[in-house]
Amino acid sequence: MTGELLRSWIGSVLFSVSYISSTVVFGLLAPPIAICLPGIHRQKVLNVHNAILLFLFRIFCGVKIDVKGRENLVKGKTYVIVANHQSEWETYFIQVLVTPLSTVLKKELLSVPFFGWGLRMVQPIAIDRQQKTNALKQIMKQGKERLLGGRSVVIFPEGTRVAEGEKKQFNKGAAMLATSANKPILPIVHNAGRVWPGKKWLKKPGVIQVVIGEPIEVGEKNTNEVHDEMEVWMRNEMKKVAQCV
Repeated sequence: MTGELLRSWIGSVLFSVSYISSTVVFGLLAPPIAICLPGIHRQKVLNVHNAILLFLFRIFCGVKIDVKGRENLVKGKTYVIVANHQSEWETYFIQVLVTPLSTVLKKELLSVPFFGWGLRMVQPIAIDRQQKTNALKQIMKQGKERLLGGRSVVIFPEGTRVAEGEKKQFNKGAAMLATSANKPILPIVHNAGRVWPGKKWLKKPGVIQVVIGEPIEVGEKNTNEVHDEMEVWMRNEMKKVAQCV
């Protein structure tokens, strides 16, 4: 075993242990505290756990974060946020980046002990991916309610984790929600899968490149026009961050 691989292995073990233990602790303590707060403020309590996990990941696994485009995110404004999905890292990062926020996710996650208990507190849009028609109706209805209630909504248009370099069709749910609610799309791309590969426990040191794009305003555009503008920007930026060393 090389020195670099040994360091990655040790860091991954330390992070995994801290990940599990902190999730159990916060899964037990955070919901009783958060439930006493107005719904829109509960995420701030649960984000303590997210911030701790991101910090431990950086420390134990030797990862740095380079974020470009923070000026495109205006505090207090609500967006339909879209991001590519390569690992678990971005699900925690975006929660901390934008508050309050509702995430479109598969409903099975709400049944995960400890983790799912806290997740329920931040009003996610939990869909059944096997029921595509009903899932889209749910995203449109609940997504619009969240946006009008002062929450941004995050959607991963690929629908599942996709390894860096691979390509999967983007669904149009985000563009449909944005045009229906007349809210801008805020596109985000990253290369987190390089250091935190999906469904793998071994983490790697490196730099996660994050790019926050300019909001895509709906205006008089139709769903296809909004979707195409979003996808062109994201595909181009995904190629750029993939080339970063």
